Amino acid sequence: MQIDEHDGRGSATFGERMPTDPDEQAARAEQMARRLRNDGVRGVVLSYVDTAGITRIKTVPVARLARAARWGVGMSTVFDVFLSNDLMTSTAQLGSPDGDLRLVPDLDRLVPLAAQPGWAWAPVDRYTQAGEVWAACQRSFARAAVNRAAAAGLTFAMAIEVEWALGRGDSAEFVPACLGPAYGMTRLIELSDYARDVLAALEDQGIEVDQLHPEYSDGQFEVSVAAKDPVAAADDSVLVRQTIRAVSQRHGLRASFAPSVLAGHVGNGGHVHLSAWHEERNLFTGGAGPYGLTAEGEAIAAGILELLPALLGIGAPSVASYLRLVPSHWAGVFACWGHETRETALRLITGNAGIESSAANLEVKCFDLAANPYLLLGALAVAALDGLRRGGRLPPPVTGDPARFSADELAARGIRRLPTTLGASVEALAAADNLRAALGDMLMDAVLAVRRAEADRFRDTPPEDVVAALRWVY
Repeated sequence: MQIDEHDGRGSATFGERMPTDPDEQAARAEQMARRLRNDGVRGVVLSYVDTAGITRIKTVPVARLARAARWGVGMSTVFDVFLSNDLMTSTAQLGSPDGDLRLVPDLDRLVPLAAQPGWAWAPVDRYTQAGEVWAACQRSFARAAVNRAAAAGLTFAMAIEVEWALGRGDSAEFVPACLGPAYGMTRLIELSDYARDVLAALEDQGIEVDQLHPEYSDGQFEVSVAAKDPVAAADDSVLVRQTIRAVSQRHGLRASFAPSVLAGHVGNGGHVHLSAWHEERNLFTGGAGPYGLTAEGEAIAAGILELLPALLGIGAPSVASYLRLVPSHWAGVFACWGHETRETALRLITGNAGIESSAANLEVKCFDLAANPYLLLGALAVAALDGLRRGGRLPPPVTGDPARFSADELAARGIRRLPTTLGASVEALAAADNLRAALGDMLMDAVLAVRRAEADRFRDTPPEDVVAALRWVY
């Protein structure tokens, strides 16, 4: 596998023009619209995720889908610097009321929403009015990262675990919707109809569910879905959460994906699973390295491990994220790796004997669902490719809980504690030149500005107040 300097550092060019003929797209959309109308669909949700991790939308009647596919739908540039409370910050290039973008639906992902009868959904790519890819389009960034890896002969399969806390009532407080024990059958019995409807809605929308189960924290559940290429995996993460919210509401319940729902309790994670492939060979198995890692697989893992402090500024983007990142809570707060070790930030999963070739993957545990999934998965691809280019090697693996080591022992083993505040992770991100090269100045500056503004917003705020402010935002 040949990796050159350009492949490793990437490029901020996400693409110059709309990738397909607009007239062909419009004709295709008109055919799809006819089928949607026959199925009772009346509106299409066009969605993207902003820098703060909030899903923003416009909707169009089905009759206007073809026009949206041909010309896009207008949206201000200012949303790239929106905060989670709908106020805004600014950068040298963003924050002005001037200008407009076009939201163009990806018709390949358009799907009727099983839990929102009469509606369909499609993610969008964002373009300028001249038809050029918008330099701060996070979905286009993820696609560009995937394309650069493919040019080097590398493909990824990724998935984001979705954890949520399910509450009753519509007050600002959180009242768990079930009382059964963690991972217990009792909790599923209490919410049997609800869980069935979640599975049914996801299946109807073409989402392949691997498992659904009660989780550890109060009223908490988790769903895992099949891995896909990074852009499709990010799309799935958005759609899965939208579906869970809709099913929850139809059952008179309320879902929170916030990193911390109750101060001092276990929060909601958004662990990422990823495998890397070259010519249909899984690079995380079948090699001579530790636990079967190939040299390429080890280099990829080493690239991610080295960049974890900076990646935390993308994947743990909220002040509430750092209330979840507590040692000895399986949150992965130490920058180290281990084989099936749930306290390390990187957990190598080799799978059962006989299925290693398909099952071996790397779990990154320190991220949560406040992250923009396109930014996160794209940045992981950049880190992986950079590690591969440099031929990185992993330090010795860790067994057990790294929290048992003293500060001197951690230093001797080369184990770093990941940043404990949003401000610290943002500064690590700001220093990551390889991520800036891939993101480009406009997108990187937007991420840094939004993160710093979020940190300033909650400076000296007690944890209980942070949690209350963000509990129902994510």
